[in-house]
Amino acid sequence: MDKLTLKDLDVRNKKVLIRVDFNVPLAEDGSISDDTRIQESLPSIQYVLKNGGRVVLMSHMGRPKGQKTPAFSLAPCAKRLSSLLNVPVKIAPDCIGQETEDLVNSMKPGDVTLLENLRFYAAEEKPEKDPSFAKNLAKLGDVYVNDAFGTAHREHSSTAVIAQYFPGKAAEGFLMEKEISALSGLLLHPTPPFFAVVGGSKISSKMGVLQSLASKANAIFIGGGMSYTFMKARSLSIGDSIHEDDQMQSAKDFVESCKINSVELFLPVDLVVASAYDPEAPMKVINVEEGIPSGWQGVDIGPETCKIWQKKLSEAKTLFWNGPLGVFEFPRFANGTFTIAKTIAALPGCASIVGGGDSVAAINKLGLFDKFTHISTGGGASLEFIEFGTLPGIEALSQKK
Repeated sequence: MDKLTLKDLDVRNKKVLIRVDFNVPLAEDGSISDDTRIQESLPSIQYVLKNGGRVVLMSHMGRPKGQKTPAFSLAPCAKRLSSLLNVPVKIAPDCIGQETEDLVNSMKPGDVTLLENLRFYAAEEKPEKDPSFAKNLAKLGDVYVNDAFGTAHREHSSTAVIAQYFPGKAAEGFLMEKEISALSGLLLHPTPPFFAVVGGSKISSKMGVLQSLASKANAIFIGGGMSYTFMKARSLSIGDSIHEDDQMQSAKDFVESCKINSVELFLPVDLVVASAYDPEAPMKVINVEEGIPSGWQGVDIGPETCKIWQKKLSEAKTLFWNGPLGVFEFPRFANGTFTIAKTIAALPGCASIVGGGDSVAAINKLGLFDKFTHISTGGGASLEFIEFGTLPGIEALSQKK
């Protein structure tokens, strides 16, 4: 994957159009609750500023479904970025249009402008709806940089289609470069034994990567909401737990793949169950073989599962973790996720990689961010990178000469 990088571009006095991922979590009052993604974009932005370029940033925020919704404005990101850079950051009135073009064209070297939310237009996510959208975005830059690894698995207007308007001038940003390098080095050619811990709620969104891991990993640990589909596939009662009936055969096929490839598969042996999805609901620990009683639902892996997993995880030399192992947002149901996070963080001589999303939120809560070898800014992107070895947003970029 010898793609053009930011350092290969001449940025002096150029309008450098950078796709960033500022899809940050917001608190109820509209303030940013975690600015990790903005912080990770700083090296590329600062490089362009230092080398006399004009920075034009574009990003999405949330799911406004093609509507101009004030609640999804990127204005809070412009404010936060301004304080981090210590330079004014203008928020454009829109991401395309004459007023935005005039604003961008009036920029001087050292200026920073953030375009308004790309997803205010349906054509961002569905380029075929309006091919002119990507073309109009491209007017705002002399060169193009994709630094949004978290959205590189999407064939969207700003992440893939736009690159065609910058022949020989579409490059990886520093964050994209760092992600590709880390994930390629650690996960495409892992030092054995290589273990994967996979949680989260849905099997359907992760079945591709699970099957891919079944041909690469030495052991796979499955927890979180997806584990109840595996339970049901074994004809065990799951009460009111979340599950996907249409994934039962996929779950059975995956178990068979692990057997064929001699991969040790660890599913929970005990669970914490609650009588409702409520932080104060009555809870108890049950053995998986008894099944979850009617009216109850699984909310965490149990203490015996934690012990068994901790013992096995101590053997890992490379470890990939994606997805929480329970409803960690509620402190009473967070023990499994937090115990395993602390265990992974403390593994000696092990390269540990975390694949974005809620796993990162759990690590931040524990203050363990710097205890992992690599924390990816993209959950879905890191999963698809493991599965396919590349992503549409990477493929679209210019090759080095």
